[in-house]
Amino acid sequence: MKILITGSNGLLGQKLVYKLRNNAAVTCIATARGENRLAKQEGYVFESLDITNKENVNNVFSKHLPDVIVNTAAMTNVDACETEKDACWAMNVTSVNHQVKALENLKIKHSNYNPHFIHLSTDFIFDGTHGPLDENETPNPLSYYAESKLAAEKIVQASLLDWAIARTVLVFGIVDNMSRSNIVLWVKSNLEQGKIINVVDDQFRTPTLAEDLADGCILIAQKRAKGIYNISGKDFYSILELANVVADYYQLDKSLIKPSKSADIKQPAKRPPITGFIIEKAKKELGYNPHSFTEGIKILEEQIKEMGK
Repeated sequence: MKILITGSNGLLGQKLVYKLRNNAAVTCIATARGENRLAKQEGYVFESLDITNKENVNNVFSKHLPDVIVNTAAMTNVDACETEKDACWAMNVTSVNHQVKALENLKIKHSNYNPHFIHLSTDFIFDGTHGPLDENETPNPLSYYAESKLAAEKIVQASLLDWAIARTVLVFGIVDNMSRSNIVLWVKSNLEQGKIINVVDDQFRTPTLAEDLADGCILIAQKRAKGIYNISGKDFYSILELANVVADYYQLDKSLIKPSKSADIKQPAKRPPITGFIIEKAKKELGYNPHSFTEGIKILEEQIKEMGK
């Protein structure tokens, strides 16, 4: 099975490459804009790919004819999407259209070619009036980022391809170069430095370990599952509760965590207050079984120690 991953330098892309690279049954094709930034560069093929460039997409897809495409590449900085709308649309919508059209054309050209397109989406397509949510919930985006992700879902659903959409929530994990922070590392580093942090108590999520999300995508690929799947963590927390769990895990001073309200934080883009996912469909149909949030922190901590060696 040939599996092509877009956004292989990103958090989820990297986890997918590392899980697939030594799998004898899989040829893994990692693609990202620019150069390969992964520390381990063997066991897979790397192609530089700008998914916003139609010709580039056509060339790479026709060269490899992947059986499965996992589209993890996206502009995910919600506030940047609000202020840089053209870049957001190009990265999150136009690029999906390029990929879908390229695969549809290849399907017509090669009669026995039937690619499976797996697209990553987000809880942010919902308005956050209630949660946790299942796959049948009606989207109502609050931000430009959310609008772009919903528009991409519609392109995928209207395509002539076998498709799956993996929706996820608040992904945390670490990449090779530790260039990015996440909710766990942010709470940990601030509390270790004795800094007071303001954490919202009116936003609720089911935080997702990047490794679990990668496993969910691989299960979809292996089972050639079609349709929408919620792939997230299983623990439903307010962001404040989540910060307290991190503090407890590392035995840090919880008195430094101050509850605040979303309205007090000045951010360009609106966030849905309550999301979180019900993951029964993924459990039943895919055999998806994510770690608890605390187990996720432990895995993260082990990786950080490994990198420090």
